Amino acid sequence: MIRVCTPHLEQRHTRLVAALLLAVVSTASLAQTPRPGAPEIYTCVDAKGRNLTSDRPIAECLDREQKILNPSGTVKAKVGPNLTAQERSELEAKEKAELEERARLNEEKRRDRALLVRYPNKAVHDRERAVALAQIGVVRQAAVNRVDELQRQRAAVLDEMEFYKKDPSKAPASVRRQLEEVNASLSVQARFIAEQDAEVKRVTFRFEEELFRLKQLWTLQAGVPAAGASKTR
Repeated sequence: MIRVCTPHLEQRHTRLVAALLLAVVSTASLAQTPRPGAPEIYTCVDAKGRNLTSDRPIAECLDREQKILNPSGTVKAKVGPNLTAQERSELEAKEKAELEERARLNEEKRRDRALLVRYPNKAVHDRERAVALAQIGVVRQAAVNRVDELQRQRAAVLDEMEFYKKDPSKAPASVRRQLEEVNASLSVQARFIAEQDAEVKRVTFRFEEELFRLKQLWTLQAGVPAAGASKTR
């Protein structure tokens, strides 16, 4: 017996198949969508390494993180450990220290990159050190020259004061004032020269510290282990 499939029957069959497919898809979607009021599933790994599951917060895991799962098994939320005030304070202090350490490391990396850009090799670093020390030397020498000039002025004033060495109070006020001014200027220049000497030490120390670090960075940049570079300066 031969059955003939008419266009009407063919359309009816197509609609039936589409309806069945839609029902299957809708059922799957409903199964994956959390139902209102559906019980929450708590899960955690306790201090003994056991995987625990419950429909409420798990007492054995109050000191650690617990996960809240949807009925489908996906993670809905995470619940942190219940901490005392002291434990919370210690945790905050630890997190702050870790944050500061990360910031310090990031700043150190930034400085290292800046050093390598500024000083690609030792010759450049040596040249900048020489220029910096030379500039301080010029300023210091100007102060030394000023001291020599003031010493000559002081000697001339002291020559005038020789006439009044038995009673310096009888010396003219202008001469006494000139001697005071010269002595004050000499004190100022002496302090300035001492400051320049301290600046030389500071700049030298800075360049030595930079060079120590740069030797490590240059070695790492060349792909050679820097074991020896960190032992001696």
